[in-house]
Amino acid sequence: GSGDASQTLADWRLAVWTLCSVLLPVLITAWCSFQRSRRQLLIRDIFRKSKHDWHYTDLFGQPSYCCVCAQHILRGAFCGCCGLRVSERCLKKADQRFLCKEIMMRGTAGAPSSMPHHWIRGNVPLCSCCMVCKQQCGTQPKLCDYRCVWCQYTVHDECMVDCLRTEDCTLGEFKDLIIPPYYLSTINQMRKEKRTSYEKVVPYCRKHWMPVMVLANTRSGNNMGETLLGEFKMLLNPVQVFDLSKIAPAKALQLCTWLPCNAVRVLVCGGDGTVGWVLDAIDEMKIKGQERYIPQVAILPLGTGNDLSNTLGWGAGYAGEVPVEQILRNVMEADGIKLDRWKVQVTNKGYYNLRKPKVFTMNNYFSIGPDALMALNFHAHREKTPSLFSSRIINKAVYFFYGTKDCLVQECKDLNKKVELELDGERIELPSLEGIIVLNIGYWGGGCRLWEGMGDEPYPLARHDDGLLEVVGVHGSFHCAQIQVKLANPVRLGQAHTVRLILKSSKMPMQVDGEPWAQGPCTVTITHKTHALMLYHSGEQTDDDDASSLSE
Repeated sequence: GSGDASQTLADWRLAVWTLCSVLLPVLITAWCSFQRSRRQLLIRDIFRKSKHDWHYTDLFGQPSYCCVCAQHILRGAFCGCCGLRVSERCLKKADQRFLCKEIMMRGTAGAPSSMPHHWIRGNVPLCSCCMVCKQQCGTQPKLCDYRCVWCQYTVHDECMVDCLRTEDCTLGEFKDLIIPPYYLSTINQMRKEKRTSYEKVVPYCRKHWMPVMVLANTRSGNNMGETLLGEFKMLLNPVQVFDLSKIAPAKALQLCTWLPCNAVRVLVCGGDGTVGWVLDAIDEMKIKGQERYIPQVAILPLGTGNDLSNTLGWGAGYAGEVPVEQILRNVMEADGIKLDRWKVQVTNKGYYNLRKPKVFTMNNYFSIGPDALMALNFHAHREKTPSLFSSRIINKAVYFFYGTKDCLVQECKDLNKKVELELDGERIELPSLEGIIVLNIGYWGGGCRLWEGMGDEPYPLARHDDGLLEVVGVHGSFHCAQIQVKLANPVRLGQAHTVRLILKSSKMPMQVDGEPWAQGPCTVTITHKTHALMLYHSGEQTDDDDASSLSE
C-alpha cells in the first residue's frame, strides 16, 4: 500500500512540475507582452501630446547617444524637427526638458528682427566643422558638441562660450529660404490689428528673400516622401513643410498670402500627378483674386511618371542620391519659366444637351491608342494589387509586358478609319495608324523625346511655353518601343494652337497625363487654358539610355 501511495505522490509531483514548466514561460511571455503594450501606449501618449515631432526607430542609422542620460543607444525616439535622440526610458524627461524648434515666437513685445541660436547637445552630423576653431566635430564616442537647429552650425564643447549662447542666429546657408519664427509672430500681430503694410518687417524688406514651401506626397515613390519631410523640417521652419496626405494643396498654399508677392518658391515632391494637383490649386488662387501671391513651382520627382520634371531639368526620378541641402541650392538657383496648361473637353456623341462634357486639365500629353491602353491595363492591375507596384523598375517591367502583349492583340487597329483629326480647324489626312499623341512637353513615356525621334530629320522646335501642341501618330506599341530606344521616328502630324479629335465609332482607350479611361464615340477639343509659373533647373536632363550609360 505504501509503495502505491509513494508512486501516486511522485506522479502528482511530476504533473505539478510539468504544469509549472508549461505555465511559467506562458505567464512570463504574457507579462512581457502586457508590459510592452503598456509601454507602447505610454510612448504613443507622449508622442501625441508633445510639441516635438517624435518618431520611434528600432535602429539608428549612425552612432547615437541619449540626450538625457548620455548612454549609447541603438534604438529609441528621435525628433524629426530638431534632431533630438533619446532612449525609451528617458523619453518623458527629454520631452519636458528640451524645447523643439519654435514655429512662431511667443510672448515677444514689439517686432523682433532676430533670435538667438537654439543649441542642441550631441549627435552632430558626421563631417561637420566647429564654427569657432574650424576642426571636425562629433569625433568622440560620447554625447558631445553642439548644433544650432536653425543655422546648422556646430561647436565643440570646449569652444562653446557664453557669448555664443546669446548671440543672434544668422539662419545659416538657407537664410534666404527660411521663414523665421519672429517674422510669423510679427505678421500674425499685424493681421490681428488689421495692418497690411508688411514692407518694413524683417526679412520681408530684404532684397534676396525667397521663402520656399515644401509640398510632399508621402504616397509617391516608395515612401521617400516620409524621409524627405523630416530632412526638410530639420533645415527649414517646420511650418514651411506640408504632407499632402494630411493637408490639401489649396489650404497649404494660403501661407503664400503671409509672404512677399512674386517671391515664394514651392518645391513639389511627388510624381507628375502631384504636380498637376498643386497647379490646379494655384489656378484656384487666381480665381480667388490672389494672383499676386502665386508661387513658382520646382519639382523633386518621386513616383513613376516624371516626364514634366524631366522636361524642366529636375530629372526622371529621385532615390535619395542628392543631399537635401543640394536640392535646396538647386531651388534657389533655378530660373523662372512659363508652362502652357491646356483644357481637354470630351463631349459624348448624342448627349450634347443631356450629359455634361468631361473636362480635364493637361500639362503633359493627351493620347488615344496603344500607350493609353497600356496605362489602362497597368492602372487596373495596380488597383487590384497596389503592393506589387512600389518599385519604379517593376512598374516599367509591367508597362513593357503590356506593350508587348498589345503587339499580339492589336486592339487599336485602323485608328485612322475610326477618328477625324483637325489642327487649328484644318482637317488632316491620316495615314495608317494605331495611336495619336498630343504633346505639350518634350519628354514622353518615361524619358523619351517623342517629337524629335531619332533626331535625323528636320522638324520644327517644340517648346512648352509657345502656346503650340505637337501632334504625332504611332503605328502601334512596337513602334512606341522603337521610338523610345531611338530606332524609329514618330509620324509627325503637325503643330497647332487648337486640336479637335472626333471618335466616330467603337470604344477606344484614352489618357490625359497618365490618367486613362475607355471612351465611346465623342469629340475631344484641346484648347489653351492658362500659364503656370515653373522653375527650370539647368542641370542635366536624363534620357533613360543616357542615365544607364552614365551608371555603367
